[in-house]
Amino acid sequence: MLTTITKAIARSRAAREDGEKGFTLIELLVVVLIIGVLAAIAIPAFLNQREGAWKSQVESDLKNAALAAEQYSMDHNGSFTGLEVAVEANGVVTPDSNWDKAGFNGTNDVTINAVITANSYTLTGSNKNLPGKTFVYDSATGKIAAPAPAK
Repeated sequence: MLTTITKAIARSRAAREDGEKGFTLIELLVVVLIIGVLAAIAIPAFLNQREGAWKSQVESDLKNAALAAEQYSMDHNGSFTGLEVAVEANGVVTPDSNWDKAGFNGTNDVTINAVITANSYTLTGSNKNLPGKTFVYDSATGKIAAPAPAK
């Protein structure tokens, strides 16, 4: 294919009159074709990067909420009792809540909720840009369980 394009460009240049300047239609089509191929490669890669960033936002907020819960526990003799169930909604932490007092700040578009017992807690987090994907942090394991891949 490249050989055919090269020959066509050579023929079009030979067909030009002396002193005639500018690009031929074939040269312009080749440039448009190259730009199209580059766009076809770049756009999916860009979209995957955005999804990875949204996942990182949720994971970061879960880790920060876990630190805030541990800070609250330290201030209350090892008990998590009194922590609110709603940690943040779309990046907003309720002012003057125990999460706010423990130093937790949210990220836009991320929602985190908690299930609290006296000695442990479980945090669930999601990003509104990743519908149906919920990440879970369990204080017993100290790990974040990512959502199962879509089938």
